[in-house]
Amino acid sequence: MSDATRPVYLKLRDLIAAAIIEGRYREGEMLPSVRAFAAEQGANPLTVAKAYSQFQADGLIDVQRGVGMFVTPGAAARLRECERRRFLEHEWPAIRTRMDRLGIDTAALLDEA
Repeated sequence: MSDATRPVYLKLRDLIAAAIIEGRYREGEMLPSVRAFAAEQGANPLTVAKAYSQFQADGLIDVQRGVGMFVTPGAAARLRECERRRFLEHEWPAIRTRMDRLGIDTAALLDEA
């Protein structure tokens, strides 16, 4: 699915996941409120709530009524593993196919880096 056709809540979910993996939202820390994150991203609060609810369903955040939402212990490691798996299973094959089509050698590319 191209980024242009991808639902907004999934794009927001990716932003939140990246922030957790990178440590901008640390385990045990409170996430921005739905309204604050929506304002920051220029998104509808209901769309942000849908992204957050996915994290809650996956056990990556805990909701404390009246207080806020907190990143659960182990969330960063779980997200990193999930993102790694998604990259290797879905994104890398397409990249590899394009590299082959363009005659780019993987070993030579790594040597350049």
